[in-house]
Amino acid sequence: MGELYGADHGAKCVWRTDHQKWYERGKSMGYQDEWLLLEAEDDIDEVEHRQPTEEFLFYHAVTNGDVEEVRKNCEQERFLDSDGVGILSRDPVTNLKYHFVITTAMITRMCKQKGMELEQAFRMSDFYIQSLDDIHTLQEIRSLHDEMVLDFAEKMRKICRSDTNSRHINVCKEYIYSHIKERITVEDLADELGVSASYLSRLFKKETGDSVSGYIRRQKIDMAKNLLQYSDYSMIDISNRLSFSSQSHFIQQFREIVGMTPKKYRDLNQMIHWGIETDEGAAL
Repeated sequence: MGELYGADHGAKCVWRTDHQKWYERGKSMGYQDEWLLLEAEDDIDEVEHRQPTEEFLFYHAVTNGDVEEVRKNCEQERFLDSDGVGILSRDPVTNLKYHFVITTAMITRMCKQKGMELEQAFRMSDFYIQSLDDIHTLQEIRSLHDEMVLDFAEKMRKICRSDTNSRHINVCKEYIYSHIKERITVEDLADELGVSASYLSRLFKKETGDSVSGYIRRQKIDMAKNLLQYSDYSMIDISNRLSFSSQSHFIQQFREIVGMTPKKYRDLNQMIHWGIETDEGAAL
């Protein structure tokens, strides 16, 4: 079986397995020949992978929006449990990163099948996988994994609670998400779906209880709230990025939906984000 070799002073440990020994013996072979040689050896019989049942139950917990079950799995640190898990790299950190990518890819596709907008799912996946470039320890990867699966689970919980829409409306919402920074009209959506604008308006209102324009406006304001809280973009920058007709129109629409001006929202929520406290000692 494999052994763990390491040096003092925190030097990187190298996971040396019998697979590596075979690689060194047969490195002049083609990969297929090398695998056939490895497959015939007795040592490989000692390697057993856990049954996929637990893994798929976890994926389904995420896609069903079962935040409590997902959080429980994270608290148990199951992602770090290597028992019965394949070794994808001899370096422990790289190995866990590979497993992270696999987990993210599986969850992304299952969430899309369950109703998440295609672009939203893939953009979330790209963001979390690219974030691996900036982390270099097992615990950092585990923390990123937990944040990723909880993010997907929380979004899927909202989708599962409201997903009673027809295909036309789901495609409509996906188009709006993908083009949220542009000026979108009912006519644009109708052309995309190949239906009349009046038909789409009636269908959208019937299934969502909201007008198309009202839904688009709320989605733009939700995006604006994120930009106000997590970026330093000015009001005019945000207004332009989200294709409002003017800064004053953006402020007016924001106040109507959120109940306060964008500036007030930024002041309050950036304080919360950075943990700034009030004079009474409690976070705003």
